[in-house]
Amino acid sequence: MRALLQLSKRLSRTLVFSSSYSSLTSSRTFATLTLLSPDCHGAAITTNGNVYARPWFAIQHRGVKVNAIHLRPGNVIEKSGRIFEVVDAEHKQRGRGGAILTLELRDVDSGNKQTFRFGAEEAVERVFVEERSFTCLYTEHESVYLMDLEKFEQLEVPLILFGQAAAYLKEEMKVKMQLFDGRPLSGSIPKQVTCVIKETQDHAATPRYKKAVLDNGLIIQVPTYIETGEAVVVNTEDGSFVTRANK
Repeated sequence: MRALLQLSKRLSRTLVFSSSYSSLTSSRTFATLTLLSPDCHGAAITTNGNVYARPWFAIQHRGVKVNAIHLRPGNVIEKSGRIFEVVDAEHKQRGRGGAILTLELRDVDSGNKQTFRFGAEEAVERVFVEERSFTCLYTEHESVYLMDLEKFEQLEVPLILFGQAAAYLKEEMKVKMQLFDGRPLSGSIPKQVTCVIKETQDHAATPRYKKAVLDNGLIIQVPTYIETGEAVVVNTEDGSFVTRANK
């Protein structure tokens, strides 16, 4: 595995993405077939042909109307002809005036964030995305390089797409990417990862816990019996200590 990952770092073959978007409506389902052929030198072809006849892949997008109240962070919607990812959603009740949903949205094309307000029952066009599994090769500057070991395709994405979880990324880690029309929207890592304690506080902050610095630079609270050099399991969602790692 390690030899394969090292070899992949030197390969120049990368994913070719289709940049065209399909307009989505609630009454119909649209399919965009983006075909990548090894004999067309990486050129992207959009066709309505039979995709089963050749070793290409197809990405299908479906749109449906939903009430704004059902939107959650990570969902993708279409608004005014543009595609947005929901970053944050806040629900407020206005007494007799009904509920209002405030959404922080990230424009998929520009990366800019905007805030919009919707009525709880207001119809919104939701777009469904593709989720794919990758193996982390390495991080460099503000990017992380991933490999799909099934298709042997390499993908470079900004670290920011992983949010605070980017600090836990390391070589050979299995991650998931959410993509729309071949474009990376967000990434996620396992809920629990193993880290090594690089340093511990001499004096415990409480009778049961003390501060510890992980090998990725993050600081967490660990039980007082944990020593420098030990491997521990950490919850990546809240940065909490879980248990000692199995040796």
